[in-house]
Amino acid sequence: MRIFISTGEVSGDLQGSILVTALLKQAAAKGISLEITALGGDLMEQAGAELIGNTTQIGSIGFLEAIPLILPTLKLQRFAKKYLRNNNPDAVVLIDYAAPNIAIGTFVKKNFPQVPIVYYIAPQDWAVPMLGNAPKLTGFVDKLLAVFPQEAKYYKKRELDVTWVGHPLLDRMAQASDKDQSRQILNISADQKVITLLPASRRQEIKQMLPIFIESATIIQAKIPDIHFLIPISLAIYKEEISRLVTRAKLSATIIENQTLEAISAADLAITKSGTVNLEIALLCVPQIVLYRVHPFTAWIARNILKMDIPLMSPPNLILDREVVPEFQQESATPENIAKKALELFEDPIQCLKIIADYNRMRSQLGEVGVAERAANVILEFNQQ
Repeated sequence: MRIFISTGEVSGDLQGSILVTALLKQAAAKGISLEITALGGDLMEQAGAELIGNTTQIGSIGFLEAIPLILPTLKLQRFAKKYLRNNNPDAVVLIDYAAPNIAIGTFVKKNFPQVPIVYYIAPQDWAVPMLGNAPKLTGFVDKLLAVFPQEAKYYKKRELDVTWVGHPLLDRMAQASDKDQSRQILNISADQKVITLLPASRRQEIKQMLPIFIESATIIQAKIPDIHFLIPISLAIYKEEISRLVTRAKLSATIIENQTLEAISAADLAITKSGTVNLEIALLCVPQIVLYRVHPFTAWIARNILKMDIPLMSPPNLILDREVVPEFQQESATPENIAKKALELFEDPIQCLKIIADYNRMRSQLGEVGVAERAANVILEFNQQ
């Protein structure tokens, strides 16, 4: 059986790697000879996929932000379509990465209607219906594997064939170290006050948000002189720029490579951009502050032309449909606001306990461990039809 997987950005590469591992394991158990080719990243390649293109750096949120990535994306799309013409797969799996994957899915359905298409971690129309992706999916998706109950309900109403499998981060977190173990691994004393900063997985986020993270940390350090910051990096190319800003700000900080979960688990508090990482932090029961900024022109278009209103954007808040963790968007995402909230959380353990209690409520809506194996079995069933 030959499966083609398409995903993008750092989070898609992570989710793809978990699925590739499960597919190979389940295929071996069923006696299926399996080949996986993919658009993805290094983690998927390490898990056993043959990579035909790396998409971890081709991702953005916003209009101006997307312009530099249009040509690289189109070039990779053309190559992928040519590859698919010459190497017809037995199934196509699309993971997140809405616009490029909708283009791939539409192409496959038009040219190879016999090839089943599975969408895993679908576009987030269930949270932001104005995105308008759902009608496009009905034209080419044969099976949608939902990771949230709300997502499953939303797409079932739009007459898609949906199976709720749960969220794959449950599988990843099952292997994670606890706080004490993580501090031992990172050589951090039990009484050290630690904040983990998670500013970026996209180039645009380095530009728009990294300075805010660094300035917030500087304010916090002035108030809590013995604080130490951990900064795990998602891609090695960001290390030099982060190191330069950390040195200039004279922060007491350690840049961490390849140990993101340990850097989160070891923390008393995380300050983070909005994204999949918010769920990782929540599942490790670390209080967090979430922020996000796009270019002011992108924000103006979204508000005034597209009439977009996104009161909540962090996954833990979206799942419970209320503010579980403090969120700062656009103009409110200032170093002063973030530092003030961080200091509040350090001074008021009751707020932290409330966040963790809400994490437990959120956790109950993510399903059970074994998500990737359930998803893999559904995909492999197409080999038996």
